[in-house]
Amino acid sequence: MEFEFKEHYDVNDLVEIVKKLRAPDGCPWDKVQTHETIRKDFIEEVYEAVEAIDEKDTEHLREELGDVLLQVVFHTVLETEQNNFTLDDVADDVCKKMILRHPHVFGNTTADTPEEVLKNWDQIKMQSKSQSAASEAMESVSKTLPSLMRSQKLWKKAERGGYSLENAQAVIALTEQRLDALKTSVSSGNAEDIHRKTGELLMAVTGLSGFTGTDCEKSLYDACDGFIGQFKKLEELAAEKGVDIQKSAPEEVRDLWDEISK
Repeated sequence: MEFEFKEHYDVNDLVEIVKKLRAPDGCPWDKVQTHETIRKDFIEEVYEAVEAIDEKDTEHLREELGDVLLQVVFHTVLETEQNNFTLDDVADDVCKKMILRHPHVFGNTTADTPEEVLKNWDQIKMQSKSQSAASEAMESVSKTLPSLMRSQKLWKKAERGGYSLENAQAVIALTEQRLDALKTSVSSGNAEDIHRKTGELLMAVTGLSGFTGTDCEKSLYDACDGFIGQFKKLEELAAEKGVDIQKSAPEEVRDLWDEISK
């Protein structure tokens, strides 16, 4: 397969590059890949693009979006090889989807607020997927999402399907109930019950998002960074006091933690 070097390449060139890499005389690694073998790469590239967004780094974002695009093209070429679909087919599908789900832009429907747009979007999505019940819409939420993100989406689907707690205080009460139930399970030492009650507690916590407007995934993301920062302070304080926290009693380490948390 001949390849033309250029000063500037476009998406079609990217398709041709992947095809060349997949050719019999192409790259030994690329030509043996499958959807399954590069599945994890796809996930990692998306997360790296999200990290660039969080960093507000335009150049980094441009690079990472290119890596995401490469994954899209690679998976598409795998299907093109089987005569299933092409990149144009993928673009055609998503264009039609966007037109269909934006009748307030491409049709006669009115939607003056973001909330109305989302309501219309969900209704059209259910119709296009022949979903007649909210539970079907809930089942369609991808199971490969991070569980906090999936849980938050399920709460929103449930609310649009007619179920929601009255206010934030009601969700807090539910969370406290779930915490008490988990405490009981921990006391009993039943591993299976602890597993289930832990999930129910986390599910209740994510339910607060609908009333507080928080993004659970981002909240935990920031909390993780905060935890690392606190632990660094713990190590610094321990070093000042000549304490080896890896060999100290848990009570002594907790005292140091309380000291840096003041």
